[in-house]
Amino acid sequence: MAATFPRRPLTAVAAALVTLLGLLTPTTALAQDPGPTGPAAPVAPAAPATALAASWTPPLSTRGRYVVDADGDRFKLRSGNWHGASGTWNGSGDPADPANHHAGEDSGRTPLGLDRAPIADILSGFAELGVNSVRLPFSNEMIHDSVPVTDAAVAANPQLRGRTPLQVYDAVVAALTGAGFAVVLNNHTNTTRWCCGVDGNERWNTSQSTATWEDDWLTMVRRYRDNKRVVGADLYNEVRRSVWDDPNWGLGDDHDWFAASQHLGDRILQEANPDLLVIVEGINWTGLPVDGLPHDRPILEPVQRLSHTLVRSGKLVYSAHFYGYTGPRHSGATGIGETHDPRYSDLGRDELYAELRRQAFYVSSDTGRHYTAPLWISEFGVGGREETNEKARAWFANFTDFLVQTDTDFAYWPLVGLHENRRGNGWALLHWDSAGHRMGLYDGDDWRADAWSRLVGSSGRTGYVAPVGRWSMLAPDHGDFVQSLRMRARPDWDSGARKAACPDGQRLIGLAHTGNRGLCTDTGAGDLWASSGAYQVVTDERYVPPDGDWASSYTKFQCPGGSFLAGYAVRGAAVSSALCATAGRALGGAGRTVWFDRGDNRPSSDAGGDFAYGGYKGQCADGEYAAGIAWTGRFGSSRTPDALYCRSLP
Repeated sequence: MAATFPRRPLTAVAAALVTLLGLLTPTTALAQDPGPTGPAAPVAPAAPATALAASWTPPLSTRGRYVVDADGDRFKLRSGNWHGASGTWNGSGDPADPANHHAGEDSGRTPLGLDRAPIADILSGFAELGVNSVRLPFSNEMIHDSVPVTDAAVAANPQLRGRTPLQVYDAVVAALTGAGFAVVLNNHTNTTRWCCGVDGNERWNTSQSTATWEDDWLTMVRRYRDNKRVVGADLYNEVRRSVWDDPNWGLGDDHDWFAASQHLGDRILQEANPDLLVIVEGINWTGLPVDGLPHDRPILEPVQRLSHTLVRSGKLVYSAHFYGYTGPRHSGATGIGETHDPRYSDLGRDELYAELRRQAFYVSSDTGRHYTAPLWISEFGVGGREETNEKARAWFANFTDFLVQTDTDFAYWPLVGLHENRRGNGWALLHWDSAGHRMGLYDGDDWRADAWSRLVGSSGRTGYVAPVGRWSMLAPDHGDFVQSLRMRARPDWDSGARKAACPDGQRLIGLAHTGNRGLCTDTGAGDLWASSGAYQVVTDERYVPPDGDWASSYTKFQCPGGSFLAGYAVRGAAVSSALCATAGRALGGAGRTVWFDRGDNRPSSDAGGDFAYGGYKGQCADGEYAAGIAWTGRFGSSRTPDALYCRSLP
C-alpha cells in the first residue's frame, strides 16, 4: 500500500541554512568563481553559528591516534558520505536514463538529492543523524567539466541553475561548512562515473597522468584554502587492480601508491594548505579473484613496514573501507570474480575483530610507533529496510560494536538516497522521493537505527588531548626522503646521493644496517634545532676528538659539538654523509656506542616500532640523541651504518 510522508518542519539548523543559501545568489560567491584554474572567491558570510559550529575550532590536526581541533580537544570524525558529484552513471547506455545509473539513482553530476530536497533540508537530516563531518566525493573530470548541470538535476535548489558541477560543489561545501560541519574533500574517481570495478578509475593515474592528478588536487585545495572548515584531503578512493596491473606499496614504480600519496601529501602541505589533514587509504585489492591464484585485500597491512612521514607532523590520517559482502581475500563479487574465500559477514564476532585489527585497526591501537595515526573508516554500510539477510544484519551490529569498542572515527556510506513508496536502493540513511518527501532512519521501521544510535551516541575519548611524542620513519629507498621543510629550502647538501632528513622538530634516533631506513622522534626533548636553522654536512672524521674514538678502526661521521643528527645520505647502500643540525640549547652529556652490525640493538620498550623489517637496526634511548654514524670500508663491507654514537640529553 502506498503511503505519503509529509515534509518535516525545519529545525533551527535548517532555518539557519535557508538564510545561508539565500546569500548564495548570483552576486556572491558562485558568480565570482573564476573557474577551475584559480581559487574561488570567498564565500558569502555564513548564517548565525549553529551549536555544531560552536563545538569545535578549526583547523584539525592529530595527536597520536586522535584527531584534535585547534584547541587540542578531540574531534571524532562522526561522518557520512554525500556522494553523487563524482558520478553515478554505470558507464554504458544513455547517461540521461536513470536505469543506467547505480541503483537507478541519477545524481546529475551533483551531490545526490538536489533535485528532490533543498540543501537546507538535507543538512537538517544530517544534523538529526548526529554526524559532524561529511566526506564529499569528486572526480577529476568534474573539476574541468564546463557543461552546466541540467535544471532537473537541481530542481529543488533553483538558485543553482546554470552552474557547472564544480560550482554546485562549491555551494554544497559552503552550505555544509556554514552549518558547522567539517568537510573532507575526497578524490573518488578520475572520470565522472560510478565506482568501483574495473572501470578506468582503479588508480589515481589509470585514466590520467600522476602530474594531472597532483595538479587537480592543488587546484582543489587552494580553492577552499580560506574555508577553515574544509579540513581534509582524502587522496584517492579504493586503489585497486586494473585489468593488467596491481598497485603496490613501496616498489618505486608508476603504480606505487605509497610513493604517490607521500609525494602529493607533502606537496599539499608545502605548497597549498599547511592546515589540512592528509588522508591516505590503504590498497583495496590486488591479484586476480580466482580460486588458486594469488589475490588479497591488503588495506593498511603494509603500513607497519613502510609508513608515511609528511613534511608537517600531526597531519596524517589513515583510512580503510569495510563492507560485509567483501572479505579479507574476497572481492565482494557474485558469479564472475567470486571465490570461495569467506566474506566478512561469514566471520564470527571474534574472528571478524581479529581480521579488522590485522588489516587496519592496529594503526590506532598500537601507540608510540612510527605508523601510529588516527584511523578513519571512511566507508562502511549495509542495506536498510529491505535487507533480510541475517548474516548482513549481524555483521553490521558486530562492526558498529567494534567501532564503539575501539573509539574509531567513521563515515557511513551513503547518507543520501532516493526512493519511491519506501522502496529503492535502501543503503542510505536518508531518502527522498520525487515529490520531496523524506524517509529517514528514525521513522520507526529501519532495523539499523539502534546500532547507529549506539555508534553516534558513544562517548569515547572527549576533551583535551595532551601532546604525545612523535615517531617518524625515513625511507630513502628510491630517492630523496627529505621531510624537513628547512632543508627543502636549502641547496642540495649531497648532490647525487639519496638524502633523508627528519621533519622539523624531530631528531634522528635510529638507523638500519641495511636498507637505508631511519627513525626520527621528538620524544624526551621536543624541538632541538636552533631557530636559525643552522646545520653542518659531515663527510669525514674532523669532529672526532683525539681522545674520543668511540668506534675504533671504523670510519666515523661525528657531529660537531652542540649539534645532533637530523639526517643522512646514501649512495647505493653506502652512507655518504651525515646532516648535523645546530642545537638551540646546550648539548653534551655522556656518550655510548650502539652497535647493530650483527643484530638489532634497540630499547626493550620497542619505542617507535620496527622501522626496518628484516634488517639489523640500532637505536638510541628516548633520553638520548644521535651524534655520529660509524661504518667500515673493509673487504666485504657495503659501507652501510654499523654503529651510532648516542649521547644523553641534558
